[in-house]
Amino acid sequence: MSQSISLSVPVSTPSTGAGVKILALFKTFGTLTLLLLALPLNALMVLIALLWGLVRRLFTKTVVAAHPRTILVSGAKMTKALQLARSFHKAGHRVILIESHKYWLSGHRFSQAVSRFYTVPAPQKDPEAYIQALVEIVKQENVDVYVPVCSPVASYYDSLAKPELAKYCEVFHFDADITKMLDDKFAFTDKARSLGLSVPKSFKITDPQQVINFDFSQETRKYILKSIPYDSVRRLNLTKLPCDTPEETAAFVNSLPISPETPWIMQEFIPGKEFCTHSTVRDGELRLHCCCNSSAFQINYENVENPQIRSWIQHFVKSLRLTGQVSFDFIQAEDGTVYAIECNPRTHSAITMFYNHPGVAEAYFEQTPLPAPLEPLASSKPTYWIYHEIWRLTGIRSWQQLQTAVKTIIQGTDAIYNLDDPLPFLTLHHWQIPLLLLQNLQQLKGWVKIDFNIGKLVELDGD
Repeated sequence: MSQSISLSVPVSTPSTGAGVKILALFKTFGTLTLLLLALPLNALMVLIALLWGLVRRLFTKTVVAAHPRTILVSGAKMTKALQLARSFHKAGHRVILIESHKYWLSGHRFSQAVSRFYTVPAPQKDPEAYIQALVEIVKQENVDVYVPVCSPVASYYDSLAKPELAKYCEVFHFDADITKMLDDKFAFTDKARSLGLSVPKSFKITDPQQVINFDFSQETRKYILKSIPYDSVRRLNLTKLPCDTPEETAAFVNSLPISPETPWIMQEFIPGKEFCTHSTVRDGELRLHCCCNSSAFQINYENVENPQIRSWIQHFVKSLRLTGQVSFDFIQAEDGTVYAIECNPRTHSAITMFYNHPGVAEAYFEQTPLPAPLEPLASSKPTYWIYHEIWRLTGIRSWQQLQTAVKTIIQGTDAIYNLDDPLPFLTLHHWQIPLLLLQNLQQLKGWVKIDFNIGKLVELDGD
């Protein structure tokens, strides 16, 4: 889960089409103005870094891998794709980056780690064209391994593409049936429970009346509702059920798009501490792992040791002999029990904590078992996105809050800015995001917030 710079508007604020358009106009113009004001400083920072890089390259040898590979990485708009591209490039591999046509403007395409950049059709709109485009790129570039860094929508389509792509390269992703199970919040909890692992009590909801008729008086804990298909906006709504009155419960539940085609999960809400994880696994072996404190809005990543969570994940991935990238959300209750509340069969943004780790490529591509899963180095600083941190400053109301905010920035590191590869920092903030804003401005479309981590505008019914 990721937090976003807001300039945020409640989903239901404007009541008329004209109100939406006026609000979109002012919000978009205001944001573009702020980005324009920041451009000179950012350009100067990047220019200095580029000059410093030229000097450093005179005294630095280029790394050549023992077995150099051509790696195809998807999700070019997202920081986590950039991070993997950098890690693979530093290990001496060649990286091809791809993204859907909508994000042809990806600023990460200008990274020194990227050899070539392509756009492909949106898989949910034309799966066959998407798969064919992937095959053509793999064949044209002689790709050895495809590592999807997919959006929630695309992860299943990458699994559907796997049988065709596997004729030409390795696909570091799950088979379609596994992806479908992991991505289905209810099916995942069912599977984990069958393996003897701890998960919250859960119910699949296909009709609002199921919740309205539910006997909450027999329960010791509250419940929350989450859409099983990915919902970029409503996923942040953690309203506890039941509400104060049956009427309020009915009104809330009936406001949600629950149907047999769009099922939801009603999940027991367990008080405790939240964690998120990223795991890279091969043949059931946990090869790379990190764990962070988490929250509904998550945009800061600092590794924390949690043996119970690592043990839970090792049991799960070994039982299913998984190969790919998988991330989990956990709650650790007051008695120390860890409950997996959600699974996402794709890369997590927490991978940014491996920005200075030399072993990432080995964890992904080598067949030899590792003595232990790789974790972020002790010297790794917590990662953040500077524009999110700057926006948070507007909400500071005390000296202590200011000290905490400044400490976060000083002791951490921006997940995109890199002295050896500074251009993506400039092109994300002053090319990719402004062009997306201008596209929305042209159509007078509203947006909820900007997510610099994922590199998109969060929109109702967006990707």
